[in-house]
Amino acid sequence: MKFLCLDCDQPMKLHSTEGPDEGSLSVTFRCPECGFRVAMLTNPFETQMVRSLGVKVGGRTVPAEPFENLRATMAGGRPDAFEGTGEAGGSCPFAAALGGAESAAPASEPAAMAWEAAAAARLERIPGFIRPMAKRSIERFAAERGYATITEAVMDEARTVFGM
Repeated sequence: MKFLCLDCDQPMKLHSTEGPDEGSLSVTFRCPECGFRVAMLTNPFETQMVRSLGVKVGGRTVPAEPFENLRATMAGGRPDAFEGTGEAGGSCPFAAALGGAESAAPASEPAAMAWEAAAAARLERIPGFIRPMAKRSIERFAAERGYATITEAVMDEARTVFGM
């Protein structure tokens, strides 16, 4: 996020930070052209939320490294992330999810479920490269909630929960 000076149309620069005193944090930005200042003050709840997200106030002090975000994401990988995927011995771990491997499903996978015709037709409109994974995700969602048949209503509910 950046703040712009409305008069100069220049990016504001971090001027100072104070706190968190009694849970509040104050951040002041200053326009390098005209000197205009603006302050942001957070309440204790907002300060706690910002801390929990790991947000650093003030921007970078060192330049970004190549693939920095990707490396940070992968640094804490789960050791069981690829268990039960791919063919025995190690083809692509994503092959089973994409329909490329016909290996036995892990015990946590639900058995194939019944699909209403309208829901099955809607599934066919999902691009082919992602359809097998979408189907398994919807079936897993339905099984976890005790649905015996996939309907369009179940698909809508799954879509909402998946954030799509």
